[in-house]
Amino acid sequence: MALMEQAFVLTDRDFSRVRRLIYDYAGIKLSEQKRNMVYNRLVRRLRSQGGVDFSQYLDLVQAERSDEREAFVNALTTNLTSFFREAHHFDLLASWAGERAKSVSAPLRVWSSGCSTGEEPWSIAMVLREAGCRAEILATDIDSEVLRTAHAGIYPAERTESMPQARVRRHFLRGVGANEGLLSVHPELRTMVRFGQLNLQAPSWSAAGRFDAIFCRNVVIYFEREAQLRLADRFAAVLAPGGLLLVGHSESFPASHAAFRSCGRTAYERRLT
Repeated sequence: MALMEQAFVLTDRDFSRVRRLIYDYAGIKLSEQKRNMVYNRLVRRLRSQGGVDFSQYLDLVQAERSDEREAFVNALTTNLTSFFREAHHFDLLASWAGERAKSVSAPLRVWSSGCSTGEEPWSIAMVLREAGCRAEILATDIDSEVLRTAHAGIYPAERTESMPQARVRRHFLRGVGANEGLLSVHPELRTMVRFGQLNLQAPSWSAAGRFDAIFCRNVVIYFEREAQLRLADRFAAVLAPGGLLLVGHSESFPASHAAFRSCGRTAYERRLT
């Protein structure tokens, strides 16, 4: 074992405490199998605090008005994403929005409820711009660090390599000089998206009004089943009749809910009644 690794020991008691705190703060239920992940992510925070041990670090997290609590949640949040991930959802959104634009003049309201570093809401904006559909997109996440990246809307060019180049040229501006190799989302896309921090398991949501479509993909996989069902209730309450709820490839929490019917692969429509 490397010397640096020997400096920190994650005891059973500390690991249990981590699991309890991330559940209390973010509703995330970590399994026993996530111990190595917890160690690897939190040991960076221990070093940032001068090499405290896990017990001392968790005391800092729990301290009243702690500045470390947000960093703790950020460290344990999973943020794997990419542009047009699970492409079938964007194909469905494009056809659905195109039909809607023919008969409804009001902007389409879409919520990316776990937006991570922004690839999902910017992908939504690209699809709706291509469909000629006016839209207001709300992008939220519990992790303040990834929200800063999402809001900036600047990405290495290689992040778009799987996209058709015509789409890249239409929706991004290429950096020059010191910014060569970077892409910035088009100003028109920026007018469509607003960002905010939000915990889906908070008692109330700052996201007001109704939405025509909600993306909640690969967000609730660590939530308990009861929490997932409560979330389905809350989504049903803010989703317009006929609206879309799109979930991750391994998630099915709306499937048994009376307010939803399946309308595609991991896609659900809000029933009219």
